[in-house]
Amino acid sequence: MRRKLAAGNWKMHGLAADLDQVDALSVAHPAPECDILICPPATLIARMAERAAGSAIHVGGQDCHHADAGAHTGEISAPMLADAGATHVILGHSERRADHGESDALVRAKAEAAHRAGLTAIICVGETETERDDGRTLDVIGTQLSGSLPATARAQNTVIAYEPVWAIGTGRTPSAEQIAEVHAHLRARLVELIPGGDDVRLLYGGSVKPSNAAQIFAIPNVDGALVGGASLKAADFSAIITALENA
Repeated sequence: MRRKLAAGNWKMHGLAADLDQVDALSVAHPAPECDILICPPATLIARMAERAAGSAIHVGGQDCHHADAGAHTGEISAPMLADAGATHVILGHSERRADHGESDALVRAKAEAAHRAGLTAIICVGETETERDDGRTLDVIGTQLSGSLPATARAQNTVIAYEPVWAIGTGRTPSAEQIAEVHAHLRARLVELIPGGDDVRLLYGGSVKPSNAAQIFAIPNVDGALVGGASLKAADFSAIITALENA
């Protein structure tokens, strides 16, 4: 059985005062039946890791550079994330792909760096609204997956997150049938691409909230969620975690 994962992406939100949300989450879920991860902005990683020490909450980064060190002003390497207390890192998020022009090859190089540093790479894939309307969803998803997945990927160090670009932060959610179709396609491709592909966890992301979490988690091959805005408040994220535990 694949252990479920509730991952929160705080994006460019969060100050020191918001670390109280981690305390509340730790109290609410002292021994959860799923893995819990929060990926705050880089400025909070070390402090969040300290606050979460001894709890069931893992801390991750939102991106890393593909080099382990070097003259790359403003960048953060995978070893730096690990040194700060991170155990995971989100890579290839649609906002990175769109805002920074990140290619599949670059995402793959970053995933390789994450693996070298002992981090679990959460590799994101997802189609735009135009690609969905043109009937190219599975082709786009398959190309992103094969291009972004490094040879070092295994179930122990890699998670795949499907985030339809048109559903992120919009309040729109694909139908259960649409999510099931994509996750089934991803599962089949993973089995083809890497040893133990059937054991790799698949997350759904895109306007996941307490009101729709249970429905999403009932879909086959959905092993958890990559949650955006609803992960910023402990009460909302806790409700999603509980839904995942009960799935």
